[in-house]
Amino acid sequence: MDDQNILTTIRSLVDEEHDLRQNEAGSMRGQENSERLRHLEESLDQCWDLLRQRRARSQYGQDPDGAAVRPVSQVEGYWPRTRGRS
Repeated sequence: MDDQNILTTIRSLVDEEHDLRQNEAGSMRGQENSERLRHLEESLDQCWDLLRQRRARSQYGQDPDGAAVRPVSQVEGYWPRTRGRS
């Protein structure tokens, strides 16, 4: 996956997250939405981490394709939340 594909995935995940958050207040499927939001946030953390790994590898003359998706347990909480979570 190249940088552009990662950015496209990020945009798609953010769009879905925004849609869910807008519909969350009036939704009868609160638990289902909460689980999906959690999954989206984890996936976003993984995508941002992968993109940063690729860019760092490129910056230091390494092959960006050597970057790999890290487990959620490793990347969760790396990045400050601006989406209402602490």
